[in-house]
Amino acid sequence: MLTEEIANHILNTKYENISKEDINHTKKAFIDYLAVTNKGINEKTTQIALKTLKDININTNPTKYKIIGYNEDNYFNEIETGFINGISAHVLDLDDGHRLGQIHPGAAIFSTALALSQKYNLNSKKFIEAVIIGYDTAISLGKLLNPQHRNKGFHTSGTVGTLATGATASKILKLNKKQIIYTLGLCGTQAAGLLESDHSGSMGKTLHLGKAIQNGILSAYLAKNNFTGAKSIIEGKEGIINTMAQEIPKEKILEFKKNLNKHYINEIYYKKYPFCRHLHSSIDSGIKIHEYLLKNNIKTNTIKNITIKTYKIAAEHNNYKPKNNQELKQSLPVALAITLKLGSPNINLIEKLLKNNLLNYSQEEYTEIYNLIKKIKIKEDKNLNDSFPKERPSNVEITFKHGENINFLTRMPLGEKENPLTTEEIIKKFKELNPKYDINKLKIIENMEDYKINTIINKI
Repeated sequence: MLTEEIANHILNTKYENISKEDINHTKKAFIDYLAVTNKGINEKTTQIALKTLKDININTNPTKYKIIGYNEDNYFNEIETGFINGISAHVLDLDDGHRLGQIHPGAAIFSTALALSQKYNLNSKKFIEAVIIGYDTAISLGKLLNPQHRNKGFHTSGTVGTLATGATASKILKLNKKQIIYTLGLCGTQAAGLLESDHSGSMGKTLHLGKAIQNGILSAYLAKNNFTGAKSIIEGKEGIINTMAQEIPKEKILEFKKNLNKHYINEIYYKKYPFCRHLHSSIDSGIKIHEYLLKNNIKTNTIKNITIKTYKIAAEHNNYKPKNNQELKQSLPVALAITLKLGSPNINLIEKLLKNNLLNYSQEEYTEIYNLIKKIKIKEDKNLNDSFPKERPSNVEITFKHGENINFLTRMPLGEKENPLTTEEIIKKFKELNPKYDINKLKIIENMEDYKINTIINKI
């Protein structure tokens, strides 16, 4: 049973056997997580979630745990803390991910590890162990189930994310093999997250992360008290594979078993733009075109036609008139139009555009952007589609009124392992997201093994 394979991996993973490279990747991912979570706490979605916890008033735990970026004098237990941090980490659409696993692991894994590490005053070596295990579980299961899982409408970050948080929690709670298997079984039966929440432009997508953490921690606590879960939850007749993916080739299952002990955190991507990852290759191509226009003093009003040739899933992000921030993050034509006119669409630019009512489509100052949107055609390209998911390609073609044609092809968006962001660029991202934050506080992460997590949390 695959739950047993995962349980063995959880029990066998030790800090001493993790490479220095993977430890450094963990620290880099931690900084990225803190960057987006510290910013995300102030988003409307997160604030509604916080208010809801206060309204429910179910918390009687006298211990105060740290919610990133939140300084009010309210008390939250570890499950609530993880729940809010998970929403904060995902709400900006700037958290890390894995191309083949089609999952955002960091928001779920770090939120779980931080919440429980605070309760148990964990040292950072144990914290790193748990994080590595979470990423391994998230990415290996994501790779096993996808693309079938995603194509059936499931949000891997919510579904597989639940098992990954359970794995993380199991390590911190020092569960035995039987209890870990119970945890994974209980996680699997609670795993949820439908992409309709994403496509409809609702806040539900961020809830998937919060619930994954909540259910993962709860499952581990239940299992610790020997509340049983199904050992066959992954490959059983009515388990995850057969109900939520189907038709997984046997060789993929063999590959899963063979490579589970391989650490995957060095394969994750980091995001620079607050848009769905499937839009990023088009944005990168758009940035190159924007730079070309500036260099040659060409105005956007001389553009006649714009064609985006890309893979199927990216082409389906074809909302030409998003009505809110959630829908904007999924809109390929609007994202590209903004990029062609204004350049790299970082979080500060997008927030400014939204504040100035870009999405009411009647603002005179944005007439050129509105006109660019109308000129965009999106086409699914068979050759580019065949290269997905190994690549996430997009070719943006521009035809000018004077007859010239240009195109820029991006096969791998910025931030992938093959086209990486450095640690220095992640810190720059942190500064952009949190301009008032004293960036020197992050230096403690370089040598975090010398400290307990509570010390680190209090210092940052």
